[in-house]
Amino acid sequence: MLSVALALAGSVIYGASDFFGGLAARGTSAVRVTLINSIAGLAVLVVAALVLPSRWGAPVLLWGVLAGVCGAVALVLLYACLALGPMSILSPILALVAAVIPITVGFVRGERLSGLGYLGLAIGLLAIVLICLVPGERAVRPSPRGLLMAVGAGVAIGGYLVFIDLTPPDSGPAPLLVTFVVTGIVMSVALLGQRLARRGTPRPTITRVTVGFAVLCGLTDAAAAFLFLLALRMGELSIVSVLNALAPAGTIVLAAVVLRERIAPVQWMGLAVALVAAVLLALA
Repeated sequence: MLSVALALAGSVIYGASDFFGGLAARGTSAVRVTLINSIAGLAVLVVAALVLPSRWGAPVLLWGVLAGVCGAVALVLLYACLALGPMSILSPILALVAAVIPITVGFVRGERLSGLGYLGLAIGLLAIVLICLVPGERAVRPSPRGLLMAVGAGVAIGGYLVFIDLTPPDSGPAPLLVTFVVTGIVMSVALLGQRLARRGTPRPTITRVTVGFAVLCGLTDAAAAFLFLLALRMGELSIVSVLNALAPAGTIVLAAVVLRERIAPVQWMGLAVALVAAVLLALA
């Protein structure tokens, strides 16, 4: 029950983080957004590590580094595809892909659920599919490039969840510190490569508003990551991954309210079905 509540809270915050990241990526490159994200998020996690007990070791570093690489790839592709839009379609697609991978890994590792648990997983996946549907000729369709980036981001997010789940249960926030440091290093190298490639051309300016969105993205990303880490420690990978995949609910609502993106009735139905899935998973 507690793991489901933590995962749901993290899912809502992840949805807001994705929204802020997508807005920031409209004002600058996704690489720069991810770098600012990692710096802001790392500051939050350093404070958490000072307050909460942490244990370091080879497994923490190994799985943390692998998760960090996946996280870096995921965030760049995520913010880039959300910047292309429409957020209300691409975000659920990548979430669906991100859910299938950890579910598969969890079952291969021997995870077994109750009948309610399996029903909740099935309904949760159905909810994501419903959220992805945008019927009608007037519906805005994503570009092939946006779809490819969304699928790639989903694969990377799924890998991130699997690797974080493999970290020692008593390691505290230490694995997340590693992931954010690795993401920052990867993005710093990528940004340096971009500048060298564009040497001699004027540097694109970045506004305070864009920086603000990127910082908000990092703060909410770190908070959501910590909640999901706690959820993984208390629950099953398959259940937590499905709840993680419901993060587009927050993105969709914000995109509809702030950006006035068209949300089809079937997508709202998907959000309602997602609530049913969450209740079943909580009772499993």
